[in-house]
Amino acid sequence: MIEKFYRRLTAFFSRWELWYHLLMMPILFPIGNYYFIGPRYFEDGRIFALGTTIVFGLYWFSVITLTLSVRWVIRRYPGVEQATLRTLVMLVLVGGLTVGLAVLDIFVYSLFPSLGVPFTWPSVRPILVLGLVFDLCFCVALNVFYTYRQWHHDQTENEQLRQATLQHQLDTLKLKINPHFLFNSLTSLSSLIGEDQQRAEQFVDQLSKVYRYLLQSNTRELVSLQTELEFMGSYTDLLQTRYGSGLRIDQATDAALLDHLLPPLSLQTLIDNAIKHNVMSTRRPLSITIQTTREGRLLVRNNVQRKTVKMDLSQARLTNLMAKFRQLGSEEVQVLETDTYFEVSLPLLVSQSARS
Repeated sequence: MIEKFYRRLTAFFSRWELWYHLLMMPILFPIGNYYFIGPRYFEDGRIFALGTTIVFGLYWFSVITLTLSVRWVIRRYPGVEQATLRTLVMLVLVGGLTVGLAVLDIFVYSLFPSLGVPFTWPSVRPILVLGLVFDLCFCVALNVFYTYRQWHHDQTENEQLRQATLQHQLDTLKLKINPHFLFNSLTSLSSLIGEDQQRAEQFVDQLSKVYRYLLQSNTRELVSLQTELEFMGSYTDLLQTRYGSGLRIDQATDAALLDHLLPPLSLQTLIDNAIKHNVMSTRRPLSITIQTTREGRLLVRNNVQRKTVKMDLSQARLTNLMAKFRQLGSEEVQVLETDTYFEVSLPLLVSQSARS
């Protein structure tokens, strides 16, 4: 029975709250019963057992009631900057509950004649004073604990965002000097030189545009959708040269959204993610669609033709891209996956010129 009661307590209270109440019990129980019953509480074993049982039940009933009210106040005023207001509201609410709980305590004690506790104001007053002192300590302790927990949560979140930003910068650097992509591009160029010199010249021109954009991407936190789409035009040409009819990339964007902003290389991350996770062939082409929505978001969707081997690095880049948008304070990146298609919806940020 004791073990079951303990499990319920640990499910309701946090570790710090539970330790606080357990430490307060040996202090409040004898003091409270001494006020109620007098020296007989320590002199008579039966009175001691009965008084301890009653105060144990009343104490935990009061604690649970006060904890629920305090948690309601915390949910109502959750901000760290609302600490003063939260404390004042908490003290007023808990103080009012304490008056009712003090009356209840004396009433319960008066039901046992052997304790000799009459249901009168002089009997209520000591427990009321004691309860108010306890409430003050209780509210201050909970506020300190909650404020510390919020601060620790914010610090942890900031550290995670910082690590995600560093990882995103590292991935961006890898994209800039991607030897695998460069090797494949040079291989495609070598084939074109012997087959179609004019097309080879166009390929070199597009390759230089791609690497120029890659090298400049780290100097800008945001770029316009139009700039990103222009880069994707050059990048798509390189991919089409390599994959041919096995890859289809279509665009359908609203001209009114072209000046909206997003992090550079966002589209490349999503297209590379689709290519690395799916097989493609002339008979089973990988189809990628880039389009804007009425809600002002950018939608990138591809059909699903999963590879047997998963590419964890590509998935990590998608996770870092989501963290990048979260760090910018914009709406969340939305990811939807079904048996037939994979879809990522990016929020487009309004530029200053569009706002004015």
